Amino acid sequence: MKALFDLIRWQNLLIVILTMLLMRYAVIEPVLSKVSIVLRQGSGAETPMMLQFSLFNFILLVAATVCITAGGYVINDYFDIKTDLINKGKVIVGTSIPRRQAMMLHNIFNLTGVALGFYISWRSGYLWLGVMFLIVSGLLYFYSASYKRQFLIGNIIVALLTAMVPLLVSFYEWPALYKYYTVNAVAMPELNFIFYWIGGFAFFAFITTLTREIIKDIEDFEGDVAYGRNTLPVITGIFTAKIISVILIALTIVLLYITWYFYLFDKVTLIYMSGAVVLPLLYASITVFRSTGRKEMHLASRMMKIVMLSGISYSVVVKILLTWNLF
Repeated sequence: MKALFDLIRWQNLLIVILTMLLMRYAVIEPVLSKVSIVLRQGSGAETPMMLQFSLFNFILLVAATVCITAGGYVINDYFDIKTDLINKGKVIVGTSIPRRQAMMLHNIFNLTGVALGFYISWRSGYLWLGVMFLIVSGLLYFYSASYKRQFLIGNIIVALLTAMVPLLVSFYEWPALYKYYTVNAVAMPELNFIFYWIGGFAFFAFITTLTREIIKDIEDFEGDVAYGRNTLPVITGIFTAKIISVILIALTIVLLYITWYFYLFDKVTLIYMSGAVVLPLLYASITVFRSTGRKEMHLASRMMKIVMLSGISYSVVVKILLTWNLF
């Protein structure tokens, strides 16, 4: 059982669940509460907007996302046995879990995730949205089988799919809000602000994931060279890959402060961002630049993961600021 949980990266799946919960309840819900509308069948008084995507559907959405993510981890280890033996010195698929069983698990997770995705989309009245789950499932398979061996393509795919996790919540909440309030509200307000908020978290997830993937490729350089993978460090060299990682980190920091200055400009965000996000980013960049081996790169990779968690956790700060009218 432990091998199975390690294979599907249960810690990462918990982060996926946490991300979706926070996007719904710490960002979208409090942001909606700041928008007042007048209901047709009400007293005529203004009332705050509320979530309209049902809790049951949301639970199924999270389950679908978790299943497809788990399937992606399984197939990734299935195709990475040889390189993982060099880079990590141990593997799960082929030892603790037979290859045939791993493929069966991958199929079960994918079929369940795609089926749930189409079911949720059908219940929402937008069956075509279920195609996203099918596409993601296919991308994860081809990423593991081929794309991750190609220059930058694999890194970008992983970054995009990571960014989709928060976006999925808004993709399903927006239609539910639109369907309800176009019928029940006197005047339908603009809902683009939801995508602005969630889009900020999604872009942060994209750029930090892209940076971390490049750092991981530097860490796995030895195995990738041995099996002819065309990763960024293999093609450009480790030093150039380090420079690109540091540039991406610097770009992230600059964009954070630009966003704060033009759109937020509150002291709480500035303090949190500087301490919980920017400082770890600076530490990661210094570690990358000074690294001489896999140990330092692994530390930088873990630091980037902490940065990603800190970025997600900022949603709690958003909820507090909105609740107490501190923006």
